[in-house]
Amino acid sequence: MLTETKIRAAKGREKDYKLSDEKSLYLLVKPSDSKLWRVGYRHDGKQKTLSLGIYPDISLAQARDRRDIARKLLADGIDPGEQKKSDKNERNEELVNSFEVVAREWHLSYMKGKAESHSDKVIRRFENYVFPYIGKTPITDLKPLDVLQIIKRIEKLNILETAHRTLQTISQVFRYGVQTGRLERSPALDLKGALPSRNVKHFAAFTEPDQVANFLRSLDALTGGVTVQTAVRLAPLLFCRPCELRKMKWEEIDFENCQWKYLVGKVNKNHLVPLSEQALALILELLPISGNLPYVFKGARDPRRPMSESAVNAALKRLGYDTQSEITGHGFRAMARTMLHERLDIDPHHIEHQLSHAVPDALGTAYNRTKFIAQRTEMMQIWADYLDVLKSGAKVNLPKLEVE
Repeated sequence: MLTETKIRAAKGREKDYKLSDEKSLYLLVKPSDSKLWRVGYRHDGKQKTLSLGIYPDISLAQARDRRDIARKLLADGIDPGEQKKSDKNERNEELVNSFEVVAREWHLSYMKGKAESHSDKVIRRFENYVFPYIGKTPITDLKPLDVLQIIKRIEKLNILETAHRTLQTISQVFRYGVQTGRLERSPALDLKGALPSRNVKHFAAFTEPDQVANFLRSLDALTGGVTVQTAVRLAPLLFCRPCELRKMKWEEIDFENCQWKYLVGKVNKNHLVPLSEQALALILELLPISGNLPYVFKGARDPRRPMSESAVNAALKRLGYDTQSEITGHGFRAMARTMLHERLDIDPHHIEHQLSHAVPDALGTAYNRTKFIAQRTEMMQIWADYLDVLKSGAKVNLPKLEVE
């Protein structure tokens, strides 16, 4: 019989050799000093060998336990070698069909053509809130309670919107599991109403002429760098998303046609913004400052990177505005959407296209960057002129508007 002392003392020789224990268990010692547990057995009249692991990862006592399990299988007429292969295949199948594997497969498929920023946000949400808890679990073993515990855990962090979005993406993974034959039914179907309703909070915005007039006049008191000051003055004129404004590149500006062309984030489609005379003049003011750099609004710390995402809101706060209840960088979109229609009687379809929203038409086109470009070009100039009139306090008739 073997002992731990005998095993530790065994050294490799020129050829493999065996150190026998009892009941057909032995240690195979390799020339490299590797020590492998083996047990010999007969099944269906054939002599076979079963691998039990490597010493010292598997101790003598553990090797004997594994040998005894194999002998019990033989007593029941089961080949322990075939049983081991079957168990391994089952484990591999579980790994292939684990929630994390299926989720990442869905992510690769679903996010094709989507914006990289959106794709990264979705996978980070899984990595932070889902994979640590159910990532290794076979998707077929998951129950509604497993998912409920995850979304309730997120809800307790006071990020209800994230909880809703997480439940939505988990549901999409389950649906993908059904579509690929890994799952019969989605456990998420039973979780409708499990979370409180979202409290829809709109971005703070000015939508009354006198509010906008006062705001525009307050910009004369704005302090700070020229880059940020220009961004704040340009934001109401372009009413694009703050992330799009700060990432504006010089290569995207078509000075000859007075247009700004760039990729819209979530839909990853080309978008075109006609530049009014006022907007183009503001952009040109930055040409001596950042014209030799990639971004129009260069970063304060690294000039080759764009301006900070908090720069515009920080400037609004310096002016004394509450970015939660009065105005925010994103609020200029709501301001323009409301006032262009209600005050200037602009066609809502033209406004929505300029906001880069999906607007289905009779041909089924969800979005077209050049749709209504002539009307939008006129609209952007009317809007810029209207803002100038509001700021000056004058009562001047402009096309399609009657200033209050």
